[in-house]
Amino acid sequence: MTPRTGSDPKSRAALVSVASNTGLTTLKLATGAITHSVSILSEGLHSGLDLVAAVMALLAVRRSRQPADADHNFGHGKFESLSGMAEGALILVAVGMILWSAVRRLALGEAEVREPLLGVAVMGISAAVNVLVSRMLFRVAKETESIALEADAWHLRTDVWTSLGVMGGMSLIAVGTWAGLQEIHHLDPVIAIMVAVVIARAAWDITRRSYDHLVDRSLPANEAAQITSLLREHYPQFTEYHRLRTRRAGSQRYVDLHLVVPGEQSVTEAHTLADHLEQDLRNLLRGLEVMIHVEPRGDRD
Repeated sequence: MTPRTGSDPKSRAALVSVASNTGLTTLKLATGAITHSVSILSEGLHSGLDLVAAVMALLAVRRSRQPADADHNFGHGKFESLSGMAEGALILVAVGMILWSAVRRLALGEAEVREPLLGVAVMGISAAVNVLVSRMLFRVAKETESIALEADAWHLRTDVWTSLGVMGGMSLIAVGTWAGLQEIHHLDPVIAIMVAVVIARAAWDITRRSYDHLVDRSLPANEAAQITSLLREHYPQFTEYHRLRTRRAGSQRYVDLHLVVPGEQSVTEAHTLADHLEQDLRNLLRGLEVMIHVEPRGDRD
Protein backbone atom coordinates (compact mmCIF):
# COMPACT_ATOMS: atom_id res chain seq x y z
CA MET A 1 0.00 0.00 0.00
CA THR A 2 1.39 3.44 -0.96
CA PRO A 3 1.94 5.78 2.01
CA ARG A 4 -0.25 8.86 2.20
CA THR A 5 1.15 12.02 0.64
CA GLY A 6 1.21 13.81 3.98
CA SER A 7 3.71 11.30 5.39
CA ASP A 8 6.13 11.56 2.45
CA PRO A 9 8.82 14.29 2.61
CA LYS A 10 9.25 14.25 -1.20
CA SER A 11 5.57 14.96 -1.79
CA ARG A 12 5.50 17.67 0.88
CA ALA A 13 8.53 19.36 -0.66
CA ALA A 14 6.97 19.21 -4.14
CA LEU A 15 3.73 20.74 -2.79
CA VAL A 16 5.65 23.66 -1.27
CA SER A 17 7.33 24.23 -4.65
CA VAL A 18 3.95 24.20 -6.43
CA ALA A 19 2.52 26.76 -4.00
CA SER A 20 5.51 29.14 -4.20
CA ASN A 21 5.69 28.97 -8.00
CA THR A 22 1.97 29.66 -8.33
CA GLY A 23 2.30 32.87 -6.32
CA LEU A 24 5.49 34.05 -8.02
CA THR A 25 4.20 33.36 -11.53
CA THR A 26 1.08 35.44 -10.89
CA LEU A 27 3.08 38.27 -9.31
CA LYS A 28 5.71 38.44 -12.08
CA LEU A 29 3.26 38.30 -14.98
CA ALA A 30 1.16 41.07 -13.42
CA THR A 31 4.28 43.18 -12.82
CA GLY A 32 5.49 42.55 -16.38
CA ALA A 33 2.15 43.77 -17.74
CA ILE A 34 2.35 46.93 -15.63
CA THR A 35 5.98 47.76 -16.40
CA HIS A 36 6.02 46.61 -20.06
CA SER A 37 9.36 44.94 -19.25
CA VAL A 38 10.29 41.95 -21.42
CA SER A 39 12.86 40.81 -18.86
CA ILE A 40 10.21 40.69 -16.11
CA LEU A 41 7.76 38.98 -18.47
CA SER A 42 10.48 36.45 -19.27
CA GLU A 43 10.91 35.86 -15.55
CA GLY A 44 7.14 35.36 -15.26
CA LEU A 45 7.31 32.81 -18.06
CA HIS A 46 10.29 31.21 -16.33
CA SER A 47 8.32 30.89 -13.09
CA GLY A 48 5.31 29.58 -15.02
CA LEU A 49 7.43 26.77 -16.42
CA ASP A 50 8.86 26.21 -12.94
CA LEU A 51 5.27 25.77 -11.80
CA VAL A 52 4.60 23.18 -14.50
CA ALA A 53 7.87 21.47 -13.58
CA ALA A 54 6.93 21.47 -9.88
CA VAL A 55 3.57 19.84 -10.68
CA MET A 56 5.33 17.26 -12.82
CA ALA A 57 7.84 16.60 -10.02
CA LEU A 58 4.98 16.12 -7.55
CA LEU A 59 3.26 13.62 -9.83
CA ALA A 60 6.56 11.87 -10.56
CA VAL A 61 7.58 11.37 -6.93
CA ARG A 62 4.11 10.06 -6.08
CA ARG A 63 4.26 7.62 -8.96
CA SER A 64 7.85 6.53 -8.28
CA ARG A 65 6.94 5.57 -4.70
CA GLN A 66 4.52 2.90 -5.86
CA PRO A 67 5.84 -0.65 -5.47
CA ALA A 68 6.66 -2.95 -8.36
CA ASP A 69 3.65 -4.54 -10.04
CA ALA A 70 2.84 -6.91 -12.89
CA ASP A 71 3.38 -4.21 -15.51
CA HIS A 72 6.45 -2.61 -13.86
CA ASN A 73 8.51 -5.44 -12.44
CA PHE A 74 11.44 -3.16 -11.56
CA GLY A 75 9.31 -0.51 -9.88
CA HIS A 76 8.44 3.00 -11.03
CA GLY A 77 11.72 4.86 -10.43
CA LYS A 78 12.09 5.98 -14.05
CA PHE A 79 9.00 8.17 -13.77
CA GLU A 80 11.28 10.64 -11.98
CA SER A 81 13.78 10.48 -14.84
CA LEU A 82 10.98 11.05 -17.37
CA SER A 83 9.90 14.07 -15.35
CA GLY A 84 13.43 15.48 -15.46
CA MET A 85 13.59 15.06 -19.26
CA ALA A 86 10.22 16.77 -19.71
CA GLU A 87 11.25 19.64 -17.42
CA GLY A 88 14.40 20.18 -19.48
CA ALA A 89 12.33 20.32 -22.66
CA LEU A 90 9.96 22.87 -21.09
CA ILE A 91 12.88 25.08 -20.14
CA LEU A 92 14.13 25.05 -23.73
CA VAL A 93 10.66 26.14 -24.89
CA ALA A 94 10.90 29.07 -22.47
CA VAL A 95 14.33 29.99 -23.84
CA GLY A 96 12.96 30.18 -27.37
CA MET A 97 10.03 32.39 -26.32
CA ILE A 98 12.25 34.73 -24.31
CA LEU A 99 14.78 35.11 -27.14
CA TRP A 100 12.06 35.80 -29.72
CA SER A 101 10.44 38.50 -27.61
CA ALA A 102 13.74 40.16 -26.64
CA VAL A 103 15.22 40.22 -30.15
CA ARG A 104 11.92 41.51 -31.54
CA ARG A 105 11.91 44.43 -29.09
CA LEU A 106 15.51 45.27 -29.86
CA ALA A 107 14.81 45.21 -33.61
CA LEU A 108 11.69 47.38 -33.33
CA GLY A 109 13.08 49.70 -30.65
CA GLU A 110 10.18 48.90 -28.29
CA ALA A 111 12.07 48.98 -25.02
CA GLU A 112 10.38 51.55 -22.77
CA VAL A 113 9.99 50.30 -19.18
CA ARG A 114 7.47 51.80 -16.78
CA GLU A 115 7.71 51.79 -12.98
CA PRO A 116 11.13 50.05 -12.84
CA LEU A 117 11.23 50.29 -9.03
CA LEU A 118 8.18 48.02 -8.89
CA GLY A 119 10.20 45.49 -10.88
CA VAL A 120 13.10 45.83 -8.42
CA ALA A 121 10.81 45.02 -5.48
CA VAL A 122 9.12 42.06 -7.15
CA MET A 123 12.40 40.53 -8.33
CA GLY A 124 13.81 40.88 -4.82
CA ILE A 125 10.82 39.05 -3.36
CA SER A 126 11.15 36.33 -6.01
CA ALA A 127 14.86 35.79 -5.29
CA ALA A 128 14.30 35.56 -1.53
CA VAL A 129 11.42 33.07 -1.82
CA ASN A 130 13.26 30.87 -4.30
CA VAL A 131 16.41 30.80 -2.16
CA LEU A 132 14.38 29.37 0.73
CA VAL A 133 12.37 26.89 -1.36
CA SER A 134 15.36 25.68 -3.42
CA ARG A 135 17.38 25.04 -0.25
CA MET A 136 14.53 22.93 1.10
CA LEU A 137 14.23 21.02 -2.19
CA PHE A 138 17.99 20.36 -2.40
CA ARG A 139 17.97 19.04 1.17
CA VAL A 140 15.05 16.68 0.59
CA ALA A 141 16.44 15.62 -2.81
CA LYS A 142 19.76 14.71 -1.17
CA GLU A 143 18.06 12.80 1.65
CA THR A 144 15.77 10.85 -0.71
CA GLU A 145 18.02 10.85 -3.83
CA SER A 146 15.15 12.19 -5.94
CA ILE A 147 16.24 13.45 -9.37
CA ALA A 148 12.81 15.03 -9.91
CA LEU A 149 13.15 17.20 -6.80
CA GLU A 150 16.76 17.99 -7.64
CA ALA A 151 15.72 19.14 -11.12
CA ASP A 152 13.01 21.30 -9.55
CA ALA A 153 15.54 22.74 -7.09
CA TRP A 154 17.92 23.65 -9.92
CA HIS A 155 15.05 25.37 -11.72
CA LEU A 156 14.45 27.58 -8.69
CA ARG A 157 18.15 28.19 -8.06
CA THR A 158 18.48 29.34 -11.68
CA ASP A 159 15.46 31.58 -11.08
CA VAL A 160 17.26 33.17 -8.12
CA TRP A 161 20.18 34.29 -10.28
CA THR A 162 18.03 35.45 -13.17
CA SER A 163 15.77 37.38 -10.77
CA LEU A 164 18.80 39.10 -9.26
CA GLY A 165 20.02 39.94 -12.77
CA VAL A 166 16.68 41.45 -13.73
CA MET A 167 16.55 43.31 -10.41
CA GLY A 168 19.95 44.83 -11.15
CA GLY A 169 18.80 45.81 -14.62
CA MET A 170 15.64 47.43 -13.29
CA SER A 171 17.73 49.36 -10.78
CA LEU A 172 19.97 50.71 -13.55
CA ILE A 173 16.93 51.60 -15.66
CA ALA A 174 15.38 53.45 -12.69
CA VAL A 175 18.57 55.46 -12.18
CA GLY A 176 18.95 56.10 -15.92
CA THR A 177 15.33 57.24 -16.24
CA TRP A 178 15.80 59.64 -13.34
CA ALA A 179 18.93 61.00 -15.07
CA GLY A 180 17.11 61.38 -18.40
CA LEU A 181 19.01 58.61 -20.21
CA GLN A 182 16.29 57.15 -22.43
CA GLU A 183 18.72 54.72 -24.09
CA ILE A 184 19.06 52.84 -20.78
CA HIS A 185 15.71 51.17 -21.52
CA HIS A 186 17.37 49.06 -24.20
CA LEU A 187 19.10 47.25 -21.34
CA ASP A 188 15.81 45.44 -20.61
CA PRO A 189 15.73 43.09 -23.66
CA VAL A 190 19.51 42.57 -23.37
CA ILE A 191 19.01 41.29 -19.81
CA ALA A 192 16.21 39.04 -21.07
CA ILE A 193 18.63 37.45 -23.57
CA MET A 194 21.17 36.88 -20.78
CA VAL A 195 18.44 35.23 -18.69
CA ALA A 196 17.66 32.91 -21.60
CA VAL A 197 21.30 31.82 -21.87
CA VAL A 198 21.47 30.94 -18.15
CA ILE A 199 18.20 29.01 -18.37
CA ALA A 200 19.39 27.07 -21.43
CA ARG A 201 22.47 25.85 -19.57
CA ALA A 202 20.33 24.58 -16.68
CA ALA A 203 18.06 22.79 -19.17
CA TRP A 204 21.04 21.02 -20.72
CA ASP A 205 22.34 19.77 -17.36
CA ILE A 206 18.94 18.47 -16.24
CA THR A 207 18.20 16.79 -19.57
CA ARG A 208 21.61 15.09 -19.73
CA ARG A 209 21.32 13.57 -16.25
CA SER A 210 17.76 12.37 -16.82
CA TYR A 211 18.76 10.86 -20.16
CA ASP A 212 21.56 8.90 -18.46
CA HIS A 213 19.00 7.27 -16.17
CA LEU A 214 16.57 6.46 -18.96
CA VAL A 215 19.20 4.73 -21.13
CA ASP A 216 20.56 2.72 -18.17
CA ARG A 217 23.94 4.41 -17.99
CA SER A 218 26.26 2.74 -15.47
CA LEU A 219 26.52 4.15 -11.96
CA PRO A 220 29.06 6.98 -11.45
CA ALA A 221 32.71 5.95 -11.24
CA ASN A 222 32.95 6.66 -7.50
CA GLU A 223 29.97 4.41 -6.72
CA ALA A 224 31.25 1.66 -9.03
CA ALA A 225 34.63 1.87 -7.25
CA GLN A 226 32.93 1.38 -3.88
CA ILE A 227 31.19 -1.74 -5.20
CA THR A 228 34.33 -3.30 -6.66
CA SER A 229 36.29 -2.46 -3.51
CA LEU A 230 33.73 -4.26 -1.36
CA LEU A 231 33.79 -7.29 -3.68
CA ARG A 232 37.58 -7.49 -3.51
CA GLU A 233 37.36 -7.62 0.29
CA HIS A 234 35.44 -10.92 -0.05
CA TYR A 235 37.87 -12.62 -2.48
CA PRO A 236 38.97 -15.19 0.14
CA GLN A 237 35.37 -16.44 0.20
CA PHE A 238 34.94 -16.89 -3.57
CA THR A 239 37.10 -17.42 -6.64
CA GLU A 240 36.13 -14.40 -8.73
CA TYR A 241 33.24 -12.35 -10.09
CA HIS A 242 32.40 -11.18 -13.60
CA ARG A 243 29.61 -9.61 -15.69
CA LEU A 244 29.20 -6.81 -13.15
CA ARG A 245 26.46 -4.46 -14.40
CA THR A 246 25.03 -1.34 -12.81
CA ARG A 247 22.30 1.18 -13.62
CA ARG A 248 20.00 3.67 -11.97
CA ALA A 249 16.30 4.55 -12.24
CA GLY A 250 15.20 7.59 -10.24
CA SER A 251 16.47 7.06 -6.70
CA GLN A 252 16.85 3.28 -7.21
CA ARG A 253 20.20 1.67 -8.07
CA TYR A 254 20.54 -1.79 -9.59
CA VAL A 255 23.55 -4.14 -9.55
CA ASP A 256 23.86 -7.66 -10.91
CA LEU A 257 26.90 -9.91 -11.26
CA HIS A 258 28.07 -13.51 -11.63
CA LEU A 259 29.84 -14.92 -8.58
CA VAL A 260 32.23 -17.84 -9.12
CA VAL A 261 32.61 -20.12 -6.07
CA PRO A 262 34.75 -23.25 -5.53
CA GLY A 263 33.19 -26.29 -7.16
CA GLU A 264 33.21 -28.26 -3.92
CA GLN A 265 31.22 -25.60 -2.06
CA SER A 266 27.71 -26.69 -1.11
CA VAL A 267 24.60 -24.94 -2.41
CA THR A 268 23.79 -23.81 1.12
CA GLU A 269 27.23 -22.25 1.61
CA ALA A 270 27.11 -20.51 -1.77
CA HIS A 271 23.61 -19.17 -1.04
CA THR A 272 24.71 -17.87 2.36
CA LEU A 273 27.70 -16.10 0.78
CA ALA A 274 25.48 -14.48 -1.87
CA ASP A 275 23.02 -13.30 0.78
CA HIS A 276 25.90 -11.85 2.80
CA LEU A 277 27.25 -9.98 -0.21
CA GLU A 278 23.83 -8.65 -1.16
CA GLN A 279 23.29 -7.23 2.33
CA ASP A 280 26.75 -5.63 2.41
CA LEU A 281 26.11 -3.98 -0.97
CA ARG A 282 22.72 -2.66 0.17
CA ASN A 283 24.39 -1.20 3.27
CA LEU A 284 27.01 0.43 1.03
CA LEU A 285 24.63 2.35 -1.24
CA ARG A 286 21.12 3.47 -0.39
CA GLY A 287 18.25 2.24 -2.55
CA LEU A 288 20.30 -0.60 -4.07
CA GLU A 289 18.72 -3.70 -5.60
CA VAL A 290 21.18 -6.59 -6.02
CA MET A 291 20.98 -9.77 -8.09
CA ILE A 292 23.79 -12.34 -7.82
CA HIS A 293 24.09 -15.39 -10.07
CA VAL A 294 26.22 -18.08 -8.40
CA GLU A 295 28.16 -20.49 -10.59
CA PRO A 296 30.82 -23.15 -9.72
CA ARG A 297 34.40 -22.66 -10.81
CA GLY A 298 35.02 -24.14 -14.28
CA ASP A 299 31.38 -23.63 -15.37
CA ARG A 300 31.69 -20.16 -16.92
CA ASP A 301 29.93 -19.51 -20.22
